[in-house]
Amino acid sequence: MTISLQDKVIWITGASGGIGEALAKQFAAAGAKVVLSARRRTELERVQQSLPQPERHLTVPLDICDEHAQQQALDKIIHHYGRLDWLINNAGISQRALVMDTSSDTDRKIMEIDYFAQVALSRRVLSVMLKQGTGQLVFISSVAGLVGTQYRGSYSAAKAALHLWANSVRAELYNQGIRVAVVFPGFVKTAVSMNALTGSGEALGKMDDAQAKAMTADEFATATLKALRKGNSYIVIGGFKEKLAACIARLSPELLYRLIRKSKVR
Repeated sequence: MTISLQDKVIWITGASGGIGEALAKQFAAAGAKVVLSARRRTELERVQQSLPQPERHLTVPLDICDEHAQQQALDKIIHHYGRLDWLINNAGISQRALVMDTSSDTDRKIMEIDYFAQVALSRRVLSVMLKQGTGQLVFISSVAGLVGTQYRGSYSAAKAALHLWANSVRAELYNQGIRVAVVFPGFVKTAVSMNALTGSGEALGKMDDAQAKAMTADEFATATLKALRKGNSYIVIGGFKEKLAACIARLSPELLYRLIRKSKVR
């Protein structure tokens, strides 16, 4: 069975570009009413105008780390549409720094954006979904959150934490109509490495080789939507090596550790 997205209200964070923008286009094409959130209003409006029937969709600028702003954004969505069916937790920031070169402030910044802000927003949204008796949370994690690699210690930790928090939500709220999916992308050709934090907390400012040679955001979004519409809850999307690493992580962690030590991840 394929899940229908027609007229579903779907909120996507980090929707001003990259994966978020690509997902917005896919959901809108499938008939959903898409809510676009990120900090850059101008870019959100650009994305909205690129969608079919732009008047059906809504832009809600949001600093995801501002919990007061989270509640205001949620209130605006409910006032506009009367409900919220899906939340796509896509906002986040990556890292390119060795663990011994990463400051505690950078650790905390990554955890705040990639874990605590996602959890806080999800909990607020769940309060609405539980009253509705139905809803779906989708978390965009990372293969790095399954395997852990060099230069991504804090990022991997945050994405792994998000995955396990999602597991708990799935277990606790399944019988109350709440569905939870976690998507684990491998390398995707976006600006994520450009914006990734160095050990001192500055933006890296360049695209690394692995990112440049990766699948496009549109390819990722197409595969993600297909899996979500099938009702899948554990979704790994990437090239052969990334899928293999995710598989080995579950079957033979010791082998994975040996392989990761020899891998090139930049």
